[in-house]
Amino acid sequence: MKFTKTIILKDGRTGVLRNGTEQDGQALLDIYNLTHAQTDYLLSYPDESTMTAEQEAQFLKEKSESENEIEVLAVIDGTVVGTAGVSCVGKKDKVKHRAEFGISVDKAYWGLGIGRALLEACIECARNAGFLQMELEVVADNKKALALYESIGFEEYGRNPKGFHSRLSGWQELVLMRLDLEA
Repeated sequence: MKFTKTIILKDGRTGVLRNGTEQDGQALLDIYNLTHAQTDYLLSYPDESTMTAEQEAQFLKEKSESENEIEVLAVIDGTVVGTAGVSCVGKKDKVKHRAEFGISVDKAYWGLGIGRALLEACIECARNAGFLQMELEVVADNKKALALYESIGFEEYGRNPKGFHSRLSGWQELVLMRLDLEA
């Protein structure tokens, strides 16, 4: 899937949201390792990453050639500062209407509107791909992310009190959220 959009950050700088390409393999690996070291709210830790730059490049190539999945990169001043993706929950008839969403942004760029822009881009891509529902899981203590998702229209549909087991803080409750894309 292809996507490109110019955005204006809250500080007045211009950025670009675009689908990742095979040439972005190292940049994706770098931003993954950076963002996963900056917060305890993401799924994994940098030392759990088994991907190489070449494997990330292949992942991005497959997403860019996909009809319904995408990895969107936020690029500011030539540097990848965030990433978000849409993937299908499954290919079976009963679940093929559902898309999963994940996001991470370099902490140095928090508060500039990049997260919202990436989320809105992924919603647009999911709708264009024909998904009827977008889903995510967020750590309950991540109040800023919860507020963002709710402001876009995501609704909570459940909680998993032992969804993550953090090396730093122990059990983390996950909030399960969904957005109806038919509306």
